[in-house]
Amino acid sequence: MTELATPISPKLSRSGAFRLLQNRGKSQEKPGHRMTVFRLTQISDSHLSRRLPPFTENFHRVSEHIDATRPDLVINSGDLGFDGFESPDDVEFAKAAHTALPVPCRYLPGNHDIGDNPTEVGEFPKQLASEAKRQNFRSMFGEDWWRFDAAGWCFIGLNSLVMNTGLACEEAQFDWLAAELSSLKGKPLALFLHKPLFLNAPDDPELLASAIRYVPQPARRRLIDMLAAVDWRLVGSGHVHQRRDFSYRRTRHIWAPSTGFILRSNERQELMGIKETGLVEYVFQPDGFEVRHVRAPGQVDHDLFSVLDIG
Repeated sequence: MTELATPISPKLSRSGAFRLLQNRGKSQEKPGHRMTVFRLTQISDSHLSRRLPPFTENFHRVSEHIDATRPDLVINSGDLGFDGFESPDDVEFAKAAHTALPVPCRYLPGNHDIGDNPTEVGEFPKQLASEAKRQNFRSMFGEDWWRFDAAGWCFIGLNSLVMNTGLACEEAQFDWLAAELSSLKGKPLALFLHKPLFLNAPDDPELLASAIRYVPQPARRRLIDMLAAVDWRLVGSGHVHQRRDFSYRRTRHIWAPSTGFILRSNERQELMGIKETGLVEYVFQPDGFEVRHVRAPGQVDHDLFSVLDIG
């Protein structure tokens, strides 16, 4: 029987920075001990470009919030520049904006950074992910898949855009992931990637109108089967430009909104969560984690097509 997802309540998000608690622990960081509290901020889909000031202004508001809150780490889960692989200036502009943040950053590629991946339905994407575009991303932002450990947790970031491409790096990433998962030794896992895994359940059918939103089959099935062998508690993604928070079985699924813009029309993009700009804050402790859905003061819900003046 399919287990249905539980969607986030829109009323909660409109209240500003609210808290959704999951297994909140009592451990506290002590001098001379290893870190027992780790604060992470996830931003996504910044789509920065000198020629699009509204999105840049929103990023400035997010930067000010990060400066005020000072998390231990910021993760951007993809689509850093507006026309990433087609505009070197957008990439350089996005890199400079992130370098100016007052805390360390890690990055994951989105489809605007390295191209898209094919699905089981529909035509190949016009801009397919490629090794050349991937290497360009790595030269600017560092590794496109990675692992680190903090507060008793393992954090893994994956490149979701090479999945289903048949590129050599796709298999190399799966091999790397298998080795990392085998070394967890019971640690809980938080996973980050650009595309959400699915809408409601792993066996959701791929539909022509929506398949590009999610990690495609059969790579999705392979990935979820691998994760089933470990204590996988969280997956954070972006891509859809909607905020969503639900649980499927033992795993919490967080869709981070874009820092830059929304797609306001439900005719252009169906409503699946909450259409707003913002960010997500996490607090990890050895016995659990906390999620805070946040809008930086002054962020504006710019509509993409209005900014681009497309009717």
